[in-house]
Amino acid sequence: MNASAVTTDLGRLLQRYFCSYLINQRRLSNHTIASYRDMFRLLLPFIATQKNKPVSKLRLADMNAEIILLFLQYLEEKRGNKVTTRNARLAAIHSFLGYAAVEEPQTLPDIQRVMAIPEKRTDHFLFECLEKNEIDALLKVQDLTTWFGQRDHILFLTLYNTGARVSEITRVQLKDIDLLRQKAIHLHGKGRKERIIPLWAQTIAELKNWINKIDSTSDAPLFPNRYGAAMTRFGVGQRLNCTVKNASNICPSLKGKHITPHTIRHTTAMSLLQSGVDLTVIALWLGHEKIETTHQYMEANFEMKKKALALLPAIDDQDNNSSKTISKDIMAFLERL
Repeated sequence: MNASAVTTDLGRLLQRYFCSYLINQRRLSNHTIASYRDMFRLLLPFIATQKNKPVSKLRLADMNAEIILLFLQYLEEKRGNKVTTRNARLAAIHSFLGYAAVEEPQTLPDIQRVMAIPEKRTDHFLFECLEKNEIDALLKVQDLTTWFGQRDHILFLTLYNTGARVSEITRVQLKDIDLLRQKAIHLHGKGRKERIIPLWAQTIAELKNWINKIDSTSDAPLFPNRYGAAMTRFGVGQRLNCTVKNASNICPSLKGKHITPHTIRHTTAMSLLQSGVDLTVIALWLGHEKIETTHQYMEANFEMKKKALALLPAIDDQDNNSSKTISKDIMAFLERL
């Protein structure tokens, strides 16, 4: 195999990208690396099919703009991915090709065409969040006479208090909470970003009671499963589904709603906003990198107010005659204002 074939071998380049660049140099989180990996697990077989060659024979030149556009179209039309997922896949492709341009500068002209593919604009949407009576219902239906009922109750209360992502709440260990001095919880977010969130008095009181019923070692999970290991994302989602089903009996508005742990995160943000908390504080609370991400809650709040206003009955104009006989003096007064 000649030198040119080796240097443009896609497999070798990808190995250096993941092992040397992402892991050793940039030290990205396992979550980000897994996301990039999953993208290539979709992309490479797609390119191989389009090029009618095995994956092992693919070259960097095969990742041209035409192929990438077809792949993005495939994600949306065949796999049913949302625009946000499509954009995330494109960002991973751009990241790899940015690295490849340095390693293989002779391929730069082709790479630039792919790098010029823009993100697709997403439509603004009103995300689902819960009303006060709905979140209250979720926190009332657990059977507090059982260990699992107590765990689920404090789990969802802590989620609502902190606005944590489900991946963050499942990683919390006993050493991450300080109920005496800071009265706060330490969350480990995406990309190794960490933040400290203050806890409500109710959350503190219930956490104090809860930690007496679980493993007391510092690295023990705050929310363990039946085997003592940390709950998984699937486990949290499953327990929330059961809770929503039970809560629907006392709060009918919950029926038919698709509620996930992220719905509780949205609910926390809206509650903070409606309580007068500044957007920059909410951004720090939720761990947003960009204030624009947090601004969606402001827009959603405005849309909710508009919908509420539309439900109000129109003002009945009882004095129709007066509206038709506005005096010149009044008009003159308005002119002078």
